[in-house]
Amino acid sequence: MYSASDNRYTNKSVRHAGNTGLMLPPISLGLWRHFGSADPLSDRRDVILHAFDKGVFHFDVANHYGNGKSGFGSSEELLGQILKNDLKPYRDELVISTKVGYEIHDGPYGIGTSRKSLLQGINDSLERLNLDYVDVYYAHRYDDKTPIEETVRALDDIVRSGKALYVGVSNYEVPEMKQAIAMFKKLGTPFVLDQMSMNMLNNHVENSGLSNLLKDNGAGAIAYGPLCEGLLSDRYLDGITDNFRIHPTNANLLDDGKEALVAKLNKLNDIAKNRDQTLSQMSLAWLLRDPVVASVIIGTTNNDHLDENLKALDNLTFSTDEVEQISQLIK
Repeated sequence: MYSASDNRYTNKSVRHAGNTGLMLPPISLGLWRHFGSADPLSDRRDVILHAFDKGVFHFDVANHYGNGKSGFGSSEELLGQILKNDLKPYRDELVISTKVGYEIHDGPYGIGTSRKSLLQGINDSLERLNLDYVDVYYAHRYDDKTPIEETVRALDDIVRSGKALYVGVSNYEVPEMKQAIAMFKKLGTPFVLDQMSMNMLNNHVENSGLSNLLKDNGAGAIAYGPLCEGLLSDRYLDGITDNFRIHPTNANLLDDGKEALVAKLNKLNDIAKNRDQTLSQMSLAWLLRDPVVASVIIGTTNNDHLDENLKALDNLTFSTDEVEQISQLIK
């Protein structure tokens, strides 16, 4: 029977989502890949419980996550088994977030952020997760076929029904975010986060003005893909393989060719070495420089890899020279 470590909160800071009371660990665990029906439950259970023992109390999932179309929802089911069998005594300590908007089942209501899709989506997610409520419920994407007002009102109703404590959006750019924020404010909805693709090589959130928009409205950003599919690790310092699949939000990084990107990675790695960090650790620390960033979501199925990433928190300070060097490299 699982019993959480008594030292799980030792020397671990928390960060607020904007000006709200929602607190998150600086590094969260995401269950996007390799946490579905085709993956071994016992191994994934070990990673999730190890993460909690290390102070990672936020687990991020989505109804779309799993192993292809036949496995949609299975990542929620996997987490739900662990929540029921192991983490139930600790529910009040946990932040569980899930999302709706990408494909989950056949038919027009199996995708998108219509009122019907959201209201039936939260019920189905809660059943798979074995929960009465989630802490954060996201509209997973901007749906140009549904009015933003309809999506916002449905999220507000979900909070008022007690099925979510806070709401967020994911992959919303500045124009959509401005509209949504205005509506959330009008309704008094506890909107807290915009989950976006963010990494050291991709400063779109800052350059687009989205970071300032969130800051000015008391909300936070939360980063997915903070290690850029592994590019910001030591895995590709000797070259990027032909079968490497880059996320669409980072595709422009290859505009100058693989060799140019590898050279940039090695220069960043040299800076990391001088900080006594790995490239991955420095990359996570770089994102956490910005107080708008409430947390970074890593994805791993390996305890040693998780522990290595958590060491990023040992050095979150950058000198002026380091900031200038890194800024020149990534501009």
